[in-house]
Amino acid sequence: MRPLIGISCCVKGFGAFNTPNHAASDSYVKVVLGPVGGLPVLLPCSGPDCVAEILARMDGLIFTGSRSNVWPEYYNGPAHAEGTPEDRVRDATTLPLIRAAIEHGVPILAICRGMQELNVALGGSLDQRIQDLPGRIDHSTPSDQHIPLSRTAKAHDVKLAPGTMLARLAGNKDVIPVNSLHNQGVQVLAPRLVAEGWAPDGTVEAVRVEGARAFAYGVQWHPEYDWERDGLSRDIFVEFRAAAMGFARERVGVKVAAE
Repeated sequence: MRPLIGISCCVKGFGAFNTPNHAASDSYVKVVLGPVGGLPVLLPCSGPDCVAEILARMDGLIFTGSRSNVWPEYYNGPAHAEGTPEDRVRDATTLPLIRAAIEHGVPILAICRGMQELNVALGGSLDQRIQDLPGRIDHSTPSDQHIPLSRTAKAHDVKLAPGTMLARLAGNKDVIPVNSLHNQGVQVLAPRLVAEGWAPDGTVEAVRVEGARAFAYGVQWHPEYDWERDGLSRDIFVEFRAAAMGFARERVGVKVAAE
């Protein structure tokens, strides 16, 4: 039996009438079916009332990236610039879900917007439009502007803290190249988060939840885009798989197949 992996959705307009749909990128479904070895379950933006029932069924949670930004009122930040995409229904679902998952020991992997949600959910704050801040690089596109916008192009390096999970997976390297497709980033790190990776401009790129009962990590880049060709990206999901399978064994009391 494969572990059930919840994938956070966004609310997006589709079709001629711009009808709201709950959706997640196909890349997350593929990575769950691939290196995670799980059964993907799309989690609609249902609000906080469904959190307990979701946690009772899931063996792991992936909090996804998105074009939308976390609503600034959740971290006492300034209003977004006009035209900035928001998804307040998603925020109302993911923030309490993150807190409850950590409390109950459900493994979580937070990617891009998901890492920003992780920081806000635990009491941190965010910078908006990092590219507009003094001394910061543009994290929304590859740093080499001659390279067309790409989900897999390596945009900048990330310096890793020694002795961490990512450093181990990278063969104890202290610097790795990553893609970069975000505008927001960590401003003040949440009290329970420990930074484990930084961009050249100091932007926090990887975090773990200190004292978490299970796997609880966030990365600002997108390993789901290049896991088929990048060993480190794949290994991040393999580590998550091990945690989800272990949780599934405890949850249902049966052996979960490795494949």
